[in-house]
Amino acid sequence: MSPTKNFIITTLLSVSLASVVIANTEQDDEAGTLPLDELRIFSEVFAKVKNDYVESIDDRELIENAIRGMLEGLDPHSSYLDKEHYTELQEGTSGEFGGLGIEVGMEDGFVKVISPIDDTPAQRAGVQAGDLIIKLDEKSVKGMTLNDAVKLMRGKAGSDIVLTIVREGEERPMDITITRDVITVKSVRSKMLEPGFGYIRISNFQTNTAEDLRKSLEKLKQENENGLSGLILDLRNNPGGILNAAVGVSDLFLDNGLIVYTEGRIKDSKLTFRAKPTDMLKDAPIIVLVNGGSASASEIVAGALQDHDRAIIMGERTFGKGSVQTILPMNDEAALKLTTARYYTPSGRSIQASGIEPDIIIQNIRVDSTIDNTTGIIKESDLSGHLESGQEDKSDKKKPGKKDKNKNKEPSLAETDYQLYEALNVLKGLAIHLKKTG
Repeated sequence: MSPTKNFIITTLLSVSLASVVIANTEQDDEAGTLPLDELRIFSEVFAKVKNDYVESIDDRELIENAIRGMLEGLDPHSSYLDKEHYTELQEGTSGEFGGLGIEVGMEDGFVKVISPIDDTPAQRAGVQAGDLIIKLDEKSVKGMTLNDAVKLMRGKAGSDIVLTIVREGEERPMDITITRDVITVKSVRSKMLEPGFGYIRISNFQTNTAEDLRKSLEKLKQENENGLSGLILDLRNNPGGILNAAVGVSDLFLDNGLIVYTEGRIKDSKLTFRAKPTDMLKDAPIIVLVNGGSASASEIVAGALQDHDRAIIMGERTFGKGSVQTILPMNDEAALKLTTARYYTPSGRSIQASGIEPDIIIQNIRVDSTIDNTTGIIKESDLSGHLESGQEDKSDKKKPGKKDKNKNKEPSLAETDYQLYEALNVLKGLAIHLKKTG
């Protein structure tokens, strides 16, 4: 490009910008003016790249790259979504999309795993919340945008990809091979842990999550003749999702009051959400399990129930994503994902970068049941000539010398999920206390 053309581009851009400024003189200075000097620099850089770069670059590609850089320089969650990525985002909120099944962000130039999604290739392969992905198929992610990294991780179902991961506590990076698949996420799963004590797992917040949760609660109550004595709501490794879904979930356990509010610079970013009288458990105790992979919408639910003293929060401090991203559709089926506000819990706490501190901290530890702590302990029933209880013994205890029928039994809850085991103990204690105090 000749110097004359450079001058023409700069002049035309300056004239058009001046027109914009004049047209907006009645608006406030911050919103109505444009930085002419800085935009002249931009036009100069644009012309230099267009003219001097080693390869010819399409104008549209240059502009889109500039837009991406502008948004990604703001925070880890703002980004430019071209048609392909906008479509993928819409698919993700509906619960079906292609890929590995992990929620990711950027940290120090690397891709950080916020959490693996339940029952997906990534979770089955052993990917964990907090992992740093440094290579994808031997290609370094350093210098990539998050969108570029995500694009590499997506692919045809059945194809493999090797993730090179740095994990806290491991001396050296590890390679994990994952087979891509079509990810269909069922956001709500439920079961009974013991008679009267239900368990519901929410893996992410989708359009229908609140309604699916309502149905699961109804089903659990029907399975128990006297209703539920307590519930564990598991939000561990839940990366979040749709704000309205988090509000709807919280509303199912609250009778009234504030659930969450948002604050931003523009009028539309200032929102308040309140509960309606719909507590489905009628004050039965609730334990909410969280960890470092619980983010965004998960933190809204945990914060609301904690502030209203409606649930005890157990586990580990949450991720700390307390910002609101608004999807702004653009021309050519593209969109901007722009951070426009911060979340605040009912008591006014900001979730951003601080997370939710559990009421009871329980580390995710591993319990070894191979040690028999009862060895050598003598009980009354072991004494020679002991009196019988006088009541029929209905227990199925083993007799001396009899083969242990439970030698190959399934691992206990304490072994498979210590945090859940402790949560159940606390829940049972609360239920007993409520029953005795009326």
